[in-house]
Amino acid sequence: MDRSSALDLLSVFDLPTALDLPTLWFVVVFAFLGTFLFLDGFDFGAGALFATRTDEAERERILAAIGPFWDGNEVWLVVFGGALFAAFPSIYAELFSRHYLLLFAVLGALICRGLAPEFYEQREDEAWKRWWGRAFVVGSVASPFLLGTFVGNWLLGTTLAPESVVVGLAVVALTVVTGGAFVALKTDGTLAADARTWGLRALAAYLALVVVALLAMATRPAVRDALLEPLPLALVALSLAFGGCYALASTLERDLLAFVAAGGTTYALVALVGTLLYPTLDPRTGLTVAEAAISPLALTLLTWSAALLVPLVVVYFGVLYSTFAGPVDAEGY
Repeated sequence: MDRSSALDLLSVFDLPTALDLPTLWFVVVFAFLGTFLFLDGFDFGAGALFATRTDEAERERILAAIGPFWDGNEVWLVVFGGALFAAFPSIYAELFSRHYLLLFAVLGALICRGLAPEFYEQREDEAWKRWWGRAFVVGSVASPFLLGTFVGNWLLGTTLAPESVVVGLAVVALTVVTGGAFVALKTDGTLAADARTWGLRALAAYLALVVVALLAMATRPAVRDALLEPLPLALVALSLAFGGCYALASTLERDLLAFVAAGGTTYALVALVGTLLYPTLDPRTGLTVAEAAISPLALTLLTWSAALLVPLVVVYFGVLYSTFAGPVDAEGY
């Protein structure tokens, strides 16, 4: 089918052909990535905080707090990968084949994080709980580290670089920021107070690591030029503003506000990565968003499908989070 025929068919769906669908889907893909990093990020952060607790009741409260959410939150990683594959299949193929082993390691870490709490509660044997507790922590820390390294490699167009490792560490710190706010929101007493303290420590580490990563990336001319544009600078300033809001809210024990600020920090980071990439979607191959996108007709059909399905997913998550709102104890909600 030639381009003119495809454009004629587009009019059947009443979607203006002037709409820049490739750019729209670029934004959608990174929005899905940000949603995963925010929602599953507090699960990862709670898993990291699990390592700081020695009291069994407190550990059980952490597991109970994230229990209804973590498997649902992982859906957004599948949605991100599915959207990337559907809208930009050539980029999906390039990235996933180039980082084959790294992504298998991500999968292994996610499996470890998912299985560990289930096995942890199957027996009361001390050695058993110690082993699966450690597995839960390792999976919770390794998953964001490897995902952050993958995103750093994607941004730089490399298979592995020191800057990517720093990005991975920054993402780990960011998940602890989010996890600290979530645990504080869902618990009370010493556990909540310690979660706020760890969240503030992680925030300082995150901001320091982001500065180090940006300074290291600035040695690359292409990234340096992009960083000096107004929008990336505004996103950096926005991240600092969200960080300040988080610190103030945590200090005042306004845990819901701190959690929202952590979400804003997360989305600002993902938006910064997307802004530094655009309009090139893969620096390694030089493919732009427009070049990597599927045909206009297929992209239009995909857009209508997403417009129908994504709101249903959002409604589901709204029901899930409203059902399990409020504090939690070791027995659950």
